[in-house]
Amino acid sequence: MSRTSEQYQSIINSSKEIFIKKTKDYGTSWRVLRPISIVDQIFIKAQRIRNIQETGVQKVEDDISNEFRGIINYGVIALMQMDLPHDPYTDLPVETVSALYNDKMSFIRGVMEAKNHDYGEAWRDMSQESFVDLILTKLLRVKQILRNDGKTLISEGMDANFVDIVNYAVFALIQLDEKN
Repeated sequence: MSRTSEQYQSIINSSKEIFIKKTKDYGTSWRVLRPISIVDQIFIKAQRIRNIQETGVQKVEDDISNEFRGIINYGVIALMQMDLPHDPYTDLPVETVSALYNDKMSFIRGVMEAKNHDYGEAWRDMSQESFVDLILTKLLRVKQILRNDGKTLISEGMDANFVDIVNYAVFALIQLDEKN
C-alpha cells in the first residue's frame, strides 16, 4: 500500500499544482458553474479520452493524462461547490481554495484507502478503458440524481459519485505513469 500511497500523492500534488496556478490566473471563476455544468465538463474530458482510445487518433495536442487531471480537478470543484454558499461572483482567496482542495482530497483519499483495503487494489488489474467507462457511468448517475432534484431512494448521492470519479482518474494516471 505504501507504493500506492506515494503514487497517489504524486498525482494529487501535480493536479493541485495545476489547479492553484489556474486559480491564480483565473480566480475562482469556477464558482459560477452549476452541478450540471461541472458534470458536462467532466463528460467532455472523459468522452475525448474514450474517442482517442477507440480511434487511436488524436488531433489536439493535450495528452490523455492532462484530461484525467482535469477530471480530478473538476471532481474536486464539484465537491467544494456542494459545501460552499451559493455566491458565485465572490472570488475566494488562493489560500482558502488551497485549504478547501486539501480538505476534499483528504476525504477522497480516505475513501480510496478504505476501498483499497476491502478490494485488494483490484484497480491495478483494470484497463484504461474501464476507468473511462466507469467515469462516464458515474456522470450519467449524477445527471439522473440531478433530474431527481438531488434525491436518491437507496443509492449513493452525488458526492459519492464524484469521489469515485476522482479516484478512477487517479488510478488511470498511476497506470499511465507506470506504463511510461
